[in-house]
Amino acid sequence: MAVNYDKDLLVQGNEPHGLTIWTAAVFIVGEIAGSGVLALPSAVEGAGWIGLVLILLCCIISAYTGDVLGRAWCLVRERYEEYQGQVRYPYPAIGEVTYGKPGRYLVSFSINFTLFGVSVVFLLLASENIQSLLADVHANVSFCYWLIIVAGVLTPLSWLGTPKDFWPVAIGATVATSIACVVLFSNILVDNHHNHHPVVHTPPGFLTFFTAFGTICFAFGGHPAFPTFQADMKDESKFGRAVFFAYMIVLAMYLPVSTVGYFVYGKKLDPNVLKTVSSGPMLYVVEIVITIHLLCAFIIVLNPFAQELEEIFKIPKAFGIKRCLLRTGIVAVVLFVAESIPHFGAILALVGGSTTTLLAYVLPSLFYLKLCRMEGNWESVHIPLHIKLLNYEIVFVGVVAGAASTYSAIAGLAQPGAFTVPCYVNITAAMG
Repeated sequence: MAVNYDKDLLVQGNEPHGLTIWTAAVFIVGEIAGSGVLALPSAVEGAGWIGLVLILLCCIISAYTGDVLGRAWCLVRERYEEYQGQVRYPYPAIGEVTYGKPGRYLVSFSINFTLFGVSVVFLLLASENIQSLLADVHANVSFCYWLIIVAGVLTPLSWLGTPKDFWPVAIGATVATSIACVVLFSNILVDNHHNHHPVVHTPPGFLTFFTAFGTICFAFGGHPAFPTFQADMKDESKFGRAVFFAYMIVLAMYLPVSTVGYFVYGKKLDPNVLKTVSSGPMLYVVEIVITIHLLCAFIIVLNPFAQELEEIFKIPKAFGIKRCLLRTGIVAVVLFVAESIPHFGAILALVGGSTTTLLAYVLPSLFYLKLCRMEGNWESVHIPLHIKLLNYEIVFVGVVAGAASTYSAIAGLAQPGAFTVPCYVNITAAMG
């Protein structure tokens, strides 16, 4: 299924001082790893032991569709002159080339919903971790206030331009998550050594299984930002290698922690595994480094969302007051949603089952197959039958499983006790 790209046609779209294969891989890891480490053990408990198989399958399929999405973007660059310069909305551009304005609008909505939801989750988790850390030293500042403080600290960092402008942030996120996984894995093993009670598992049901599936999809669904990273690479045609390396690193982080968490804690698992492991120095280390990751990843995932809004509002690409005001406003809206729904599990399952599944498992294959069928003043691309069948199978499974996961997430939200009282209600009550 190799595609020969004309490098002369692509040179205008490549960045001579852009990302390499490894720095692009670091950005991918920095974007998607972190919240998955915290949420996947509970997701496996919700799905049963088959959840471990789902983690492996979702990783493989996500890596494949990430490569397919990269190939689709290269075809768009090769064929259409208007997309050979700097493009701030590459994924929606693929949708527009293949399915016109409806394709672009669908992608834009899905990306914005996904990245906005991810930003809310990261803000909630970071604030929750900071509150937990400082509570141990008797600094009893409300979680709701920490949301405001953290958002205020992150706002200036959100003003940075495109991924190539803040590559140290991606390195910080990746290193932090790697350390957290090793220490968390060790902490769970220590808990297992001191646990003398039998581990009990809850039999999975329809709602718990597909809610867990949505969480697993969320943990691997970094595709909304992939074309943005690819557009900043020195050689965009090598993006598939970056995706492969990134997902192997992420799998090495996710699978050990999820496995030992499932077999050591069972039904005791909290949606945030840090609330399940025993307190002590190792937990403090994990909370600190995971918080560093979440703060870095917040900047990474918010960037593509901000870039597309800047394109819509015709804000100059150079740094300026308009960019600062728009991105400050975005962070403010993220903060409002976090204060309104201070429970990350509900948001994570809904986003993972709906738009994340669409962007990661349905649209990449559909767009690539359509691009290969399109005729014009370019060399046609032949896809073997087994590759076509594989992509159509991924689309079918993605649609069915995504619909079931979205239904399960919404049904879970409708259950009594699913929502927590908004932060501003508690703050108003305390002031009154």
